[in-house]
Amino acid sequence: MNSCTMYIRPEEYGSKIFSLIGEVEEKILSPAKPFSIIQKGCAYYGVDYEGRRKGTRLLIDYSRKLPIVIEPITNIYAFCTASPENPKCIWFFAEHIKDYRRVSARETMVIFRNHQSQIFPVSYSTFNTQMLRTSYLQMKLMQRVEINKEKLVFLMHSPKHSKASESHELYLDKRK
Repeated sequence: MNSCTMYIRPEEYGSKIFSLIGEVEEKILSPAKPFSIIQKGCAYYGVDYEGRRKGTRLLIDYSRKLPIVIEPITNIYAFCTASPENPKCIWFFAEHIKDYRRVSARETMVIFRNHQSQIFPVSYSTFNTQMLRTSYLQMKLMQRVEINKEKLVFLMHSPKHSKASESHELYLDKRK
């Protein structure tokens, strides 16, 4: 999983669940389950999945099917279409989604920024809700980053207390 990953979907391979990883340039079949890849992706960037999940919950105040910030600097945000433990759960990476359209009651066509499109077995309503939650998470995180930047700029450019070059004793009242 990296900044070129567009989606991770479960793929039955014999009696096991593998992952089909849609990248910008290729598709990769992995013997790992989608949720395991997400967890390893978080760990790769130095944070465990549970930490990311708790952080998301604090930022956007939702508790189910939470989007995850995998790596904010390179804009890797992922969202799930079902409970992460659900074997049918598909993970999407918001940065790569250009548009999406309802195909049927339980299918959505996703158009990616590389102009590929694919139909996924997820309702438009679920997909749209997850996109909105992910956008909200991105916005809340960026607001916090901006607030900290503003504080840093203020601290760097605020007037410093300077010390007089003369001793304060010169100015004491000598009449006492």
